[in-house]
Amino acid sequence: MATNYIITHGRVITFGQNNRIIEDGAVAVEGGYIVDVGPTAEVTARHANWEQVDAGGQIVMPGLIVSHTHFYGTFARGMYIPGPPMKNFPEILARLWWQLDRALDEEGVRYSALVPLLDAIKHGATTLFDHHASNRFVEGSLDVIADAVLEAGVRAVLCYEVSDRDGPDVARAAIEENVRFIKRVRREKHPRLAATFGLHAAMTLSDETLTRCVEEAQALGNVGFHIHVAEGPFDQDVSLERYGMRVVDRLYRRGILGPDTIVAHAIDIDAWEMELLRDTGTWVSHQPRSNMNNAVGVADVPTMLRGHMKVVLGNDGFSNNMFTEMHVAYLLHKVHRRDPRVLSADQVLSMQFVNNARLATHFFPFTVGELTPGAVADIIFLDYDPPTPLTVENLPWHVIFGVDGTQVTTTIVHGRFLMRDRQVLTLDEASIMARSREVARRTWERFWTLSKAT
Repeated sequence: MATNYIITHGRVITFGQNNRIIEDGAVAVEGGYIVDVGPTAEVTARHANWEQVDAGGQIVMPGLIVSHTHFYGTFARGMYIPGPPMKNFPEILARLWWQLDRALDEEGVRYSALVPLLDAIKHGATTLFDHHASNRFVEGSLDVIADAVLEAGVRAVLCYEVSDRDGPDVARAAIEENVRFIKRVRREKHPRLAATFGLHAAMTLSDETLTRCVEEAQALGNVGFHIHVAEGPFDQDVSLERYGMRVVDRLYRRGILGPDTIVAHAIDIDAWEMELLRDTGTWVSHQPRSNMNNAVGVADVPTMLRGHMKVVLGNDGFSNNMFTEMHVAYLLHKVHRRDPRVLSADQVLSMQFVNNARLATHFFPFTVGELTPGAVADIIFLDYDPPTPLTVENLPWHVIFGVDGTQVTTTIVHGRFLMRDRQVLTLDEASIMARSREVARRTWERFWTLSKAT
């Protein structure tokens, strides 16, 4: 495929500050960036002799962004967990996630990354913010994930979650892994890799560990954090009992919050904590499917948006079909409030296509998440033929009620085709899935052994 080409005859949705829908539109790509957008006849005339890729009337739009996910959770799918059903979130953490991350080895980390990366390509998710843990394989784990990201061809922001739950040696190794990888990313300046400083949650982090993390981040120069916050009442209970203050207050006093930091969930917080998150410019990631699954409550996203907080949309390790995440967000808050007016479709789209795009652009030195000249060419095609007129004004309701990630036929990142006509080009799906099943079995065996020992 030439580095310079034109996507022609698409129903182009640009997003960005001045969102447009261009019937029979075209997007010209040069060296991984968008250089021209407009009607097909005009763009092709301005770029004569460029290779053309006919979209055949499909939707052509920016790739989707995942603001918070966990690749390492892949092998939880279908896994038997010994004992009675887990009755609350602390049990889910202790019996599932904290055993699974201990069961992962190097190959487990690699394949638990490759599988969701395949899923991302197939569902049009082109930039992902991953939050990793593998507490028996810490050093070099982010390199293994980065290699998988580069092989797949997507864009990712990576970190390792620091926690005291497995003792001081693991916490120290996790801090060092974040520092090492941040330095690597800065040194290499790869356009598809970025990094932040991962923290698990306030409830598993002592003041001493938080202080060291802040000191290391400051030494690197204004590095932000990626941390779970108030994912249910347990985090608040621990913070109040041990430190005499609420979670967001504690993180603020320890220097964690700010415009470079992402907090995931923020469910069990009060109005004053919302104010701190807003006033510090901290990003708040919402994961409705995960919150429902863990029965931890519903984040007050409508109020956050009303207060102009920077709310973004993630999936917490669920599928990378972010259209499904949008659908669930749209429905969840209505039934929770018993009010069909709550969290309208345009607000849901704003989280995904405005706020998520701003978040990604904050971490990379170019514009992400729109089809405008100068933006990076992260583009997807969707086989969606609307049965009613499609306009900028009614687009949110088309997305909520008619569009799904399974309609994605083509995925492009930085100008490179990762999937074309539903054929993944960068990864061998059959071999990855076959090997993943073998690695998962061994991981499960270690998981069951750990479960019996605790």
